[in-house]
Amino acid sequence: MKGVYKVDGVEETYALARKFAATLNKGDIVCLEGDLGAGKTTFTQAIASSLGLPGRVTSPTFCIVQEHRSGNEVLVHMDLYRLNGEDDVLAIGWEDYIDEGAVIIVEWPERAGKLIPDSAKRIVFRHARGEEERIIEFL
Repeated sequence: MKGVYKVDGVEETYALARKFAATLNKGDIVCLEGDLGAGKTTFTQAIASSLGLPGRVTSPTFCIVQEHRSGNEVLVHMDLYRLNGEDDVLAIGWEDYIDEGAVIIVEWPERAGKLIPDSAKRIVFRHARGEEERIIEFL
C-alpha cells in the first residue's frame, strides 16, 4: 500500500488502518513515524482490532513493548523512544519476536538502526490543518 491519505478523525483513521491491516502477513515489520499525537497509536488500535486481537491497545511509551495475542496471531507494539540503539532493542526481545513471526509495529524506528530490514513497511503521520485532520503517508 503506497500513497498519501488525508483523514479527518478517528473513524477515518480506523478505516484506513483496517485496509492496511488486510495487507499484513506474519513477520511483517511496520515503522510508524510522526510527532506525538499524530495518530500512531490510534492506527495501531485499528490494526489490532482488524487482526481480531482482544484487549485495549495503548501507547507503549513507558513500558516500551506491548504484546497482543490471540491464537496464532501476535502483534507486538514497540515504542523505542527511550532506547539508545540496537543493543537496547535486542535486549527487549527483538530477535524472539522476529523468530516467532509476530507482526511488529515500531514507533521511533530510527532507534533500531540496522535491525529494521529494507522490507519494513513505513508510514509517516503528520498533523494537518484541523484539530482531527491527519496526513498519513505510506512510503
